[in-house]
Amino acid sequence: MSELDHVVEHTEVPDDDRSGLARGRRVVLAVVGGAALMAVGGLLATTLVKSPAQVAAETGPPAQGALTAEVERRVLARTLVMRGSVVADQSVEVSPQGIRSGDGAGSGAAMVTKLPSKAGDPVTAGRLIAEVSGRPVFTLHGTQPMYRDLRPGATGDDVAQVQEALRELGHGTGADPKGVFGAGTKAALAARYRAIGYEPLPAVADGGAALKSAREAVRAATWAVEDASGSAGSAGQGSGPTPGPGPSDTPAPAGSGKGGTTAGPGAGGGAGRIAGSGSGSGRELARARQALTEAQAALAAAEAADGPMLPAAETVFLGSFPARVSSVGARVGSPVSGPVLTLSAGELVVEAYLKDDKKQLLRPGMAVVVSSEVSGTDVRGKVALVAAERSAGQPVGLPRQQDQGQSAKGGGGDGPGAGGGADLGYRMVVRADQPLPAGFAGQDVRLTIESAATDGEALVVPVTAVSAGADGRTVVTAVSAEGTQRRIEVRTGTSGDGFVAVTPARAGSLVAGTRVVIGVAPGGTREHRGTAK
Repeated sequence: MSELDHVVEHTEVPDDDRSGLARGRRVVLAVVGGAALMAVGGLLATTLVKSPAQVAAETGPPAQGALTAEVERRVLARTLVMRGSVVADQSVEVSPQGIRSGDGAGSGAAMVTKLPSKAGDPVTAGRLIAEVSGRPVFTLHGTQPMYRDLRPGATGDDVAQVQEALRELGHGTGADPKGVFGAGTKAALAARYRAIGYEPLPAVADGGAALKSAREAVRAATWAVEDASGSAGSAGQGSGPTPGPGPSDTPAPAGSGKGGTTAGPGAGGGAGRIAGSGSGSGRELARARQALTEAQAALAAAEAADGPMLPAAETVFLGSFPARVSSVGARVGSPVSGPVLTLSAGELVVEAYLKDDKKQLLRPGMAVVVSSEVSGTDVRGKVALVAAERSAGQPVGLPRQQDQGQSAKGGGGDGPGAGGGADLGYRMVVRADQPLPAGFAGQDVRLTIESAATDGEALVVPVTAVSAGADGRTVVTAVSAEGTQRRIEVRTGTSGDGFVAVTPARAGSLVAGTRVVIGVAPGGTREHRGTAK
């Protein structure tokens, strides 16, 4: 072994020393890495953690800018939205309280004895709709209230209405004049009752005794005339003037009998006795004839008064057909203590009630959109009525009729709901341009009413674009594409749905498409590109 190899061999690092150096380097690297991580964490903490002053500074108001909208040219309409109820044009409550039984008995409460109809059934003219205490209640066509019982000999517009209704059902009224309840009307009324299976009530409830008595009186008077005529004929054969030497015959003085002649001064007493007998027979005949005339007049009156009558409680007049049974309020066997049933007739209309502020804005003729949320259908119509006085009670249908057999719901008056009822407001009625579908009946619908509109297209801006200066001028502020602003004087018109129609004071200074300031937008926003409709 050489000396060099001997030196190298003695300078080699032991294994234990090499492992210690490696551990030392790892420790140094770990310390340096930890320090680096701490430094990065500190930087992050300084970024996320802010002092209250810094937070307040960063949350201050940003720069502001103008919010704009575009000027439009279109028809502007002001609309009101409210709710309404679909009801029939005529709603009649049938309550035949005054009905009397066919045997003439009027005591005891009226009782429902038959109800051939149920809710929803159609009703035609002349149809039996109920039976109360054995008497029918049926419908007729007419608009005038039935306020009295009609008997033969009656006259008036209500009689003319009954005659027309009977003729519509095919029952002619003969030669009766319009509005006179004569023999032809009696026959037509009796035919209508027989058609529904009943006999009419007699106008004179005496079993025909008055008519029988009148006929007997005529027969007796006729016989008396015949007897008197025979006596007068016999007396006339033995009477006559007796000739004598006096002057010719002269007329009898007043008070001497029914005319005739008397003999002259030469006539004998026997002739005078015969003449007196003939004069008495003439008086008997005249009186008998007068009695016969009076008896015949009484018979004619009895015959005119005799016949069927039309009780108000047995008839319900409706303005149009077919009608509907809206509801049934009684059952067979129950006493009549209220409406037996309710009928609805005529077209369907929408009824709503207005408060003072809306009443001032609406008038008949305004366009309306009737919207049914149930069917998803929109129907156009017009305001038909805006009442001048407030209504009280329950919301009801249009026309009002009332008598002892029927009462039609309607506004005002002394019927149910009048006086002491809740204040509903001003009643408004809307009629559709085309008949409302039957499915609308009874629905609560939305009404969109066009209460005002511009005459054709006009320049329209949001109401927030218009401002008034100290000088009283109304202006809008227009913004150019470069962002410059200029004030334009305008005159305002119809407003609605957040928009207003404007007319520039100087023609051409404001046109459709121009952007106008409507407010201030945060965050530097300069424009509002959408146009609200």
